[in-house]
Amino acid sequence: MVNNMSDGEMKMTYSAILRDKDDKKIVRVQFERQNGATLEVAEGVLPEGRIVKQNGYSPDEVKDLEKYLMDNSDDIIARAKVISNPLKWL
Repeated sequence: MVNNMSDGEMKMTYSAILRDKDDKKIVRVQFERQNGATLEVAEGVLPEGRIVKQNGYSPDEVKDLEKYLMDNSDDIIARAKVISNPLKWL
């Protein structure tokens, strides 16, 4: 696999609207960055705005990512709704 990310550059991806084990609507958000040969990943969940899994991020960075999720939750959820409905792709 070829990775075109430079060290320190972060990429964010998000899922469509999903259902969790309690049947609540959620969006999974993943942050990735390259650190030398290591790919560091943090996975968050909206609307909670909480990082649920991570490797390679400091506690302060996790707090910053959670703040980012909360500050941008409306926009991320709106974008997830668009990809959840294939009719809006056209």
